[in-house]
Amino acid sequence: MAQQETYNYKVVRQFAVMTVIWGIVGMLVGVLIAAQMAWPVLNFDIPWLTFSRLRPLHTNAVIFAFGGSALFATSYYVVQRTCHVRLFSDGLAAFTFWGWQLIIVLAAVSLPLGITSSKEYAELEWPIDLLITLVWVAYAVVFFGTLIKRRVSHIYVANWFYWAFILTIAVLHVFNNLEVPVSWTKSYSIYAGVQDAMVQWWYGHNAVGFFLTAGFLGIMYYFIPKQAERPVYSYRLSVVHFWALAFTYIWAGPHHLHYTALPDWTQSLGMVFSLILLAPSWGGMINGIMTLSGAWQKLRTDPILKFLIVSVSFYGMSTFEGPMMSIKTVNALSHYTDWTIGHVHSGALGWVGMVSIGAMYFLIPRLFGRPIFSVKLIETHFWISTIGIVLYISSMWIAGVMQGLMWRAVNTDGTLTYSFVESVQAMHPFYIVRTLGGLFFLSGMLLMAYNLWKTIKGSKPVVAAIPAPAAAH
Repeated sequence: MAQQETYNYKVVRQFAVMTVIWGIVGMLVGVLIAAQMAWPVLNFDIPWLTFSRLRPLHTNAVIFAFGGSALFATSYYVVQRTCHVRLFSDGLAAFTFWGWQLIIVLAAVSLPLGITSSKEYAELEWPIDLLITLVWVAYAVVFFGTLIKRRVSHIYVANWFYWAFILTIAVLHVFNNLEVPVSWTKSYSIYAGVQDAMVQWWYGHNAVGFFLTAGFLGIMYYFIPKQAERPVYSYRLSVVHFWALAFTYIWAGPHHLHYTALPDWTQSLGMVFSLILLAPSWGGMINGIMTLSGAWQKLRTDPILKFLIVSVSFYGMSTFEGPMMSIKTVNALSHYTDWTIGHVHSGALGWVGMVSIGAMYFLIPRLFGRPIFSVKLIETHFWISTIGIVLYISSMWIAGVMQGLMWRAVNTDGTLTYSFVESVQAMHPFYIVRTLGGLFFLSGMLLMAYNLWKTIKGSKPVVAAIPAPAAAH
């Protein structure tokens, strides 16, 4: 146990707790703006409560505050456990925690005020961009420093996905945010026109590919085997999954720019690589789900495993849907419609949200040395979340296909059958259902916060309650 007590769990605890808190904040903003789409009066004519101000706040909160905190927590935990050493630097690890929280608070202040670079998922202005870079360099030093001083020669595959995510996001962030400041709150991109769009979606899609996919696959490859008490189904497949994903994802960004001024060959290249992506993505999904081989019965009684396995199922569904939507003829119908919103949220809520929730239910009781307050509440949370996701994505799929069909419908004389306003009016009931789905998911997060608060309440951290680390693979 002496060796075990040398691990740094303080920073893991901090990030794990903030994952839950920021999840609630980000999803609360999401429910509000979903409701605004159904009832626009809910912006109360207050500029900083308008959809245009709150939407980037929502995306940044759920991706970088909720998702980012989950990745910091799990990567710091996993790299210590699989390398059998303490984090490289406690001071730098603490800096990454407080620095990341400061970035989130600055985002929460600046975005509602309309201080934005207007680049999707990269809206934060240049002083905050510099702080992000500083924190990310510290994160890389901590993570790679820990890997270098490991006590086992093998690097477990989860760490491969984490390091790919850390390195790639660093490159994406730096090059997409090259800009010329004109004041403390305003800058202009060094790129212009179609080049700016190309660099932006190279960044934007790979934020999905490496932040929201590679990083969370690191979670999948550690926490599913641990919770199922089974080895990874195929370690060889996990390595093939890693390299295929890393080499392919980076080329898929142009599929966001079909039927734009981007050169046609570039659009086609993005489409081809998106279709190729189906193979490694489904290889990873199969690997995650088949890890339950010989232990399927655990799904009946273990709600944490339900979260983890269903999240991988959503990963498979999203990574089938994405390549299909990148096909130009399909994209001609889906582009600019709510189908895209449904696709994004099947990945965001179903994959990222549920795998993060499962990981937090695994981690927090162990980190605080207490049994979970209520397994029944986890079960309830699972079903509330699943119902919420199904309501959300199915309403957006139907709305999106309807939009696409209404926009392209023409009369025999060549005039449009429907005005744009008529298509907006047709969306209204689906926007209400989406809001209801979001409320379900948010309610599940509140239930989770209550359950974990009752678990932590009055407890003293007991590191020895965490089992001794098993072999790396």
